[in-house]
Amino acid sequence: MALDMNDLRSRMTNTVEMLEKEFSGLRTGRASVNMLEPVVVEVYGTKMPLNQVATVSVPESRLLAVQVWDMSNTKAVEKAIRDSGLGLNPQAEGSLIRVPVPELSTERRTELQKVAGKYAEQARIAIRNIRRDGMDTLKKAEKDNEISEDEHKRMSDEVQKLTDQFIKNVDDHLAKKEEDVMKV
Repeated sequence: MALDMNDLRSRMTNTVEMLEKEFSGLRTGRASVNMLEPVVVEVYGTKMPLNQVATVSVPESRLLAVQVWDMSNTKAVEKAIRDSGLGLNPQAEGSLIRVPVPELSTERRTELQKVAGKYAEQARIAIRNIRRDGMDTLKKAEKDNEISEDEHKRMSDEVQKLTDQFIKNVDDHLAKKEEDVMKV
């Protein structure tokens, strides 16, 4: 068979898992090492996850401490945290970067909701791209006479149902995260 539905399902599942990981970085209230999970730092001419260039700890409930392993990367790490869209304002002291976690004002909660919405939209786009790959494979298989027109139609419907299911999953995750963000 030309199209592997398990492969599509697996790729869509990975997309939702990545969304969950990004959402775990959007903490509500307390500081958490997961908050900086989505931060990517440009060092040594390449982009790397923060946890590959520094250690993140939580010395206090409203403070993150980022210990950069190579002091020459401190500025890059500080910039990456500031530009991450998480609304954090890091302060470097040598190779240690202190990141105070702001109190969640209504404005900050709204900002976090927007960031969550952006992450969810990226996941939806990724899922739709996976669907498009599947549909292109089906078109090619029909064109090459590997499958009939009826089979193409039936499998296209399956791909669409799978896509709808995963898009709904993303929307459910977003609704839950928005609810968490707005809790006082």
